Amino acid sequence: MALYLGIDSSTQGMKAEIIDAENGKLVGSYAVNFGRDLPQYNSPDGFLPNSDPLVRHSDPLMWLDAMDLLFSQMKADKFPTETICGISGSGQQHGSVYLNAPVPPVLDPSKSLAEQIKPVLSRATAPIWMDKSTRKECEQLTAEFGAEMRLNTGSPAIERFTGPQIRKFAVTEPEKWENTKRIHLVSSFLCSILCDASAPIDYGDGAGMNLLDLHTLNWNQKFVSATAHGLLGKLPAVAASNRIAGRLAPYFEKYGFRAGIPVVVWSGDNPNSLIGVGAGSPGTAVISLGTSDTFFAAMDEFVTDPEGCGHVFGNPAGGFMSLICFTNGSLAREKVKAMVNVDWEFFDVTSAKLTKPGNNGKLMLPYFEPENTPLVTEPGLRTNFDLASAKPEELIRCIMESQALTMRRHSAWQGQHFKRIRVTGGASKSPALRQILADVFQAEIETIAVRNSAGLGAAIRAANAVAKIPFEDLYGKFCATVETVQPHAELAPLYDQMLKDFSALETR
Repeated sequence: MALYLGIDSSTQGMKAEIIDAENGKLVGSYAVNFGRDLPQYNSPDGFLPNSDPLVRHSDPLMWLDAMDLLFSQMKADKFPTETICGISGSGQQHGSVYLNAPVPPVLDPSKSLAEQIKPVLSRATAPIWMDKSTRKECEQLTAEFGAEMRLNTGSPAIERFTGPQIRKFAVTEPEKWENTKRIHLVSSFLCSILCDASAPIDYGDGAGMNLLDLHTLNWNQKFVSATAHGLLGKLPAVAASNRIAGRLAPYFEKYGFRAGIPVVVWSGDNPNSLIGVGAGSPGTAVISLGTSDTFFAAMDEFVTDPEGCGHVFGNPAGGFMSLICFTNGSLAREKVKAMVNVDWEFFDVTSAKLTKPGNNGKLMLPYFEPENTPLVTEPGLRTNFDLASAKPEELIRCIMESQALTMRRHSAWQGQHFKRIRVTGGASKSPALRQILADVFQAEIETIAVRNSAGLGAAIRAANAVAKIPFEDLYGKFCATVETVQPHAELAPLYDQMLKDFSALETR
């Protein structure tokens, strides 16, 4: 029996998903929650407290303790780790780790990972994707390069991206910067620990740095040089996602693993999720309905969003993928639910029965929080109707239709008409929202049984890279459709007009 392990290091915890690729079975799942299981790090939400709300850092040692704990769980459960034939992983995108040595030390199995790596950190904390403290650095890079950065790296200068974070660190902490010999992403850092060697950064995660040129698939020396002095020598190599980064270090034999098994290059959580939901080929989009809503899809060709809201990353299955983040996702839906004071049955089911598609043209810009897409720095609820006179069911349909319309509007730059869209996340359980998405996009809306798409995607990638099992075969085994919602074709003209109305409202 050949098993493959996918590790998902997310914001709030670390998970393991183990698959039997031949028989199409998920044979093991394990999880560590940072707040619950590692309270000594004082990071209940995955990041350290800070008086500045724009600063969001984590302790890299917490991730290492989580890895030791995760493998300890597997050992205590008597999981047959000796049958695992390959490992890959997923790291929260944009987080960066700073080391004073180009490679980690040879690991001693009698000590923990954290106590051995602590002396190698040139910076005690790691800025993560939630950090928004680099506006000045982004403005500087934008002033210097304009649209050139977006057209080459797939994104304009973004606060949470690694390039601006590095620029800030180099200027504000020059001594620590000079002492830094290697800068890793969360993904390549943890991959390096498994290999006991410096692992490369893959194209998927590397694209979230404002440093990787997606035309050449190498570091853009102009952007690297402008970001910080001496940066090029501190970056790992870049590599395709199916490359073997190295072999599992003997340290992990104490958990029952066989030293020397292949460790496949890790990637970011979004590229791994693309694989984990079975959408690595163009034609199928994915909408993740969580606290923030995200829209992502494999791309036929490399094109960028002229408005600078959407991003382009490397696709682990080859080529590229788009990603668009809408900050006001479930957060906004929950705000509207609280406004009208109804239960979830009314919100997700009854409201749709009491209203009709189009909702008499009612539209909403639900910016309860500052929004990424489009960029809105001053939050506020905006409508084209009298909010006080609307019925609860009308407000509920309004938030759902408006969110579907903004997704359609801001995904159009990809030039694809998606006939199938897979939905995941907590709000994907809403029948009303699934039908509205189907009608607005005029696409089949599919739900799948995948829970941890990033961890599963990493396990699938390991099986593909090590055993050469085609992705499509693995999608069929692990990412099958559970339910499909069909669009009402007669509603296409209605929503085409509403899209024009919504665009005009958004512009105003």
